[in-house]
Amino acid sequence: MSKPTRSRAESIARILPALDYTKIGLSLVIVFFFAFFISPIWTGFVTALKTTGAVTGTTPFIPPGPDGFTLEKWSVAFDYLSTGIVNSLVMSVPSTIASVFLGSIAAYGLTLVDWNERLQFSILVLFLVGIFIPYQAVLVPLSDFWINIVGVDDLIAPVAALPYFTARHSRLFAVTATHVVYAIPICMLLFRGYYMSLSDELIEAAKIDGASITTIYRRIVLPLSKPMIGVVFIYQFTMIWNEFLFSLTLIGSSSSPAATVTLVLSGLGSDLSGVDFGLRMAGAFVAALPTLIIYVLFAEQFAEGLASDN
Repeated sequence: MSKPTRSRAESIARILPALDYTKIGLSLVIVFFFAFFISPIWTGFVTALKTTGAVTGTTPFIPPGPDGFTLEKWSVAFDYLSTGIVNSLVMSVPSTIASVFLGSIAAYGLTLVDWNERLQFSILVLFLVGIFIPYQAVLVPLSDFWINIVGVDDLIAPVAALPYFTARHSRLFAVTATHVVYAIPICMLLFRGYYMSLSDELIEAAKIDGASITTIYRRIVLPLSKPMIGVVFIYQFTMIWNEFLFSLTLIGSSSSPAATVTLVLSGLGSDLSGVDFGLRMAGAFVAALPTLIIYVLFAEQFAEGLASDN
């Protein structure tokens, strides 16, 4: 063996024992899972940039060439989904704000306010039971409640006089109210965990100074809740924006003027001639854009809420 070859082998022999094989293994696992999760997103994005011929004639995850590249799918998807995006914003923003606010108040009353402990525990159990009731179990009675018992079409009929709305938008009110009610238990649970870590001395000092229950919530608890409000707001907005079953049950059709973006998306790029996968992928990315914006706007509060010990 020549001297350079021998010295190279000796160098490798010295390096190998010094390697941290645990870190190398963990790094490889992380890279694998990153590739596993990012590959569908990359494939969908690439597909949305291809012409119909390129979608069927090229490998899914390979970017299109000059002849197969197009942005037409994105403009068509945005035009098709624009009404659904507006409807979803009309539904998601008020229902998210209402559910976060009511969940915060419920958690405050069940955690930091002293009253009948047995009744307090019973109400807490009812909230927890509400979290575990699946959507599918309430769809039929929910539809019967809003349409036959409440008569939401007649109840909200005056909304049709507004510039943007039609008579069918009464169903959008039903979906919004349903999301608020269904979201209160999980919002309450998230806030309760946060409030249980607040300083008892701070609350007791406020009571000794004569602060009322309302004042304590408004002046102390609510300002301290800003990080958790960011977390719950992002979580709840994402859940409501992406929800499909309630909209399908109460609104019914993707062609309805009150259809939400997920409902409209279900009919995008599909007709008797087949499925336009490029258009459907572009529509999926357009529909996901508002949730991405929310994450960017509330990223700091989201990180603080997750990392805070208080």
